[in-house]
Amino acid sequence: MLRTDYGMMTESFMLRRRSLLAGLAAMPSVAGLPALAQPVAGGRPVRVIVPFPPGGAIDLLGRLVAERLGPALGQNVVVENRGGAGGILGTDAVAKGPNDGTVIGVIGGVTMTAYPFLYSKLPFDPVKDLQPLTLITNGALICVVNAETAAKNGWTDFRALIAWSKAHPDQVKMGSSGPGTSSHLCIEAVNAMAGARILHVPYRGGGPAIADLLSGTIDMMFDVTPALMPHVQTGKFKALALSSKERMDFAPDVPAMGDFPDLGLGNLNIAPWNALMAPAGTPEPVVQRLMAAIRQVAADPAFVARLKPLGYDVALSESPAALAAQIKRETPFWRRLVEMSGVKLD
Repeated sequence: MLRTDYGMMTESFMLRRRSLLAGLAAMPSVAGLPALAQPVAGGRPVRVIVPFPPGGAIDLLGRLVAERLGPALGQNVVVENRGGAGGILGTDAVAKGPNDGTVIGVIGGVTMTAYPFLYSKLPFDPVKDLQPLTLITNGALICVVNAETAAKNGWTDFRALIAWSKAHPDQVKMGSSGPGTSSHLCIEAVNAMAGARILHVPYRGGGPAIADLLSGTIDMMFDVTPALMPHVQTGKFKALALSSKERMDFAPDVPAMGDFPDLGLGNLNIAPWNALMAPAGTPEPVVQRLMAAIRQVAADPAFVARLKPLGYDVALSESPAALAAQIKRETPFWRRLVEMSGVKLD
């Protein structure tokens, strides 16, 4: 039985986060705030490394951060895409970058908590080689089903889908963008905790899986929202659930795992987050200046509004130490999901 007390945000943490964000929302836009008194690294350009190619949701997040971080710091901030190996190459570039404040990276939670167990060898140590700064976004995977298939099989909601999968083992086919992805690990958790019998069908990327879901070749996906929501809006897909414990602002009417305690899923919280990290050894005064600028960015209502269609809620850690503690707390949970999936990557 998978224990669910690993990787879960405590209620007190969530309350503190909401309180912090409420305070940020009351602040004026970043455009109306003065730049910080002293830029980092003597005013040299700051690189925001995005460990994925241009055009995706993570890339847009990095660009939105960079364009607002520049005015907040009072210096030039540029985006550098370092795609490849599922984000490993870009994360390694952050880990090996100069620790003077001129390099920060947009790093995903799965990279920090699951990759050490998915990959037999990483070129960096997530704990030793990276300096946590803060969360920047929380998100969730969204469960969608082919609308025609759902109507035919009576999948009116998530409970009906789970019940049908139990009655028809391995006949519900769920596509993912590949083995070991958060999508794959999510369905392993749902199967284990709810007793569901959903068959995982891995693809080489999300695009082919979405095409097969549209055609009815597969039945469902649990994946990132930007690629799936347009098809929900056209009626091709039906949204049934979010993978996070709590409902998200970007889809307030879609139930979250916390809505399904009767299925054994009430404490499941698969909420892929993104954080800003610097190379290990970045001096504390530099960390604090970066943090002050990032808080200024997160207070901008336009920044929050741009992220909502991507399925992101803006979220900040109380401190770099709080983010480090969250990573430590969540790692055993993701390790168990990896072990349950049986996936090892090279």
